[in-house]
This record gives sequence, C-alpha cells and structure tokens, in this order.
Amino acid sequence: MIVQRVILNSRPGKNGNPVAENFRVEEVNLPDNINEGQVQVKTLYLSVDPYMRCRMNEDTGSDYITPWQLSQVVDGGGIGIIEESKHTNFSKGDFVTSFYWPWQTKVILDGNSLQKVDPQLVDGHLSYFLGAIGMPGLTSLIGIQEKGHITAGSNQTMVVSGAAGACGSLAGQMNQNSHIILCGQISQYNKDVPYPPPLPAAVEAIRKERNITRERFLVLNYKDKFESGILQLSQWFKEGKLKIKETMINGLENMGAAFQSMMAGGNTGKQIVCISEDTSL
Repeated sequence: MIVQRVILNSRPGKNGNPVAENFRVEEVNLPDNINEGQVQVKTLYLSVDPYMRCRMNEDTGSDYITPWQLSQVVDGGGIGIIEESKHTNFSKGDFVTSFYWPWQTKVILDGNSLQKVDPQLVDGHLSYFLGAIGMPGLTSLIGIQEKGHITAGSNQTMVVSGAAGACGSLAGQMNQNSHIILCGQISQYNKDVPYPPPLPAAVEAIRKERNITRERFLVLNYKDKFESGILQLSQWFKEGKLKIKETMINGLENMGAAFQSMMAGGNTGKQIVCISEDTSL
C-alpha cells in the first residue's frame, strides 16, 4: 500500500524562523502485513506545537525530547482509528492517540505506544484530544493546581502571558510576593538561548526587590494525574464551563504551512491539521 508521509527536509538553524519548506511530503510503501503486538491505523488528526521547534535542531537543548532526523518521518501528537490489530488491548474501529504519532496518512505502530480514547468524552470532536482535552489542557490544569499556589476565595490575580518574551514585563506588573510559572516560551524557540532565558538586569532587580519567584513546570512529570485530569476537563467541557477554540487546516501536504503559521501566531486556540474525517472501515 502506498501512503504519504512528511519528512524533515532541512533545519532552520538555532537562530532561524521555520518555514514550510523545512518539511517535504513523500510517498512510501506500507507493508501488507503487521506483526504480533502491532496495529495498522488511519490518521485522522495531527497536532503542531511550539515545542516541536526544538526538535528541528540537531540538539533540542532538553533531556526529555529528541531531535527529528533529516530525511526521516516527523512525529508528534496524533489521533487515528485502528484498521487492523494484532494487539490484545485494541480492536478494529478503536480510536487511539499517541504523543509520537508519525506524520503519515496510514501507519503501522506498536500497540504499546498507544492509548485508547473515548469519543463520548469530547462529544465526537476527536481533535479536542490534541488540545483542550489533551496535553495542552492537562498542562494548564495541572500547572495551576500544582504550581499556581492559588487558594479559593483569596482574591488573587492570575496573569497568563501568551507571549513568552513577556516574562520580564510580566514580573514588573506583579505585586509583592508574586509567583511566575514557566511553561513554554514560544518567542524564544527561534533563538539560541538557554531555558529559561535570563531576565534583563533591571527586571531581575525588580523580581528580587518584590520577592517574586520563578519556577519551571513540566507536565510530563505528572503522568499519574493525566487520567483524572482528562475526566475533569471533559466534564467542564460538557457543562459548558470550558470554551474550546481550534484553528483547522486540511491535508497532510499542509503540515509545514500549519507549523509555520502556528510559530508566527497565526492560530486562535489549538492548531490542528485534519488528515482525514473518514472513519469508515
């Protein structure tokens, strides 16, 4: 079977802006048979995320994500439907997700790398599992719960900075004894700087003077809270308390364009690429 996939065509450089041409679509042959423990899946939705910019470098600068290799298939968050299974935990027609889903129209995967998802949790909007009812939602929820130091009824103010470079000015706006949670800094990902980037001297002086603390947060350190977090986010969505926005682009051939747009702030809500809406088998 001939399928399409996206490979890393070139690197933008540590101080360069990514462009669609850094990626290339090619055709490959998918084996006719799968082995024990494997599943064949049809890709429905793929995610593009800021952290992926680090994977475009030869050195990601992190110990928890690996770099993409030139001329090799790119991977990230994905949702698909199982067409054939030789894994005891999955059956034909199951919807599954992975944090390392190849950017490919159809793919054979090790079943142990997948998690089953229930469409009822998102009222059939499967792409939400890549956004508000997925890793981004968990990052927001768990980050606030574990690191926010927020107390109900305490009349606290929470500031969310969408622009990572605003960390310094954010510190200047905060009151005495404030707390800053560092989780992703998209505006810094096209620069060869350490994470977290050092604050300007004047801002650092304000931070110390006002006893403002900075603390890093990585959601992958809280995997034991993922299941309950997904159920909580789903409940809020069903109750209308969680408003979900997406920017959707269609077609595997537009993965590079979607990534470039996302890195330039072209999306409102989660940037998703729809590979197929056909769930018939």
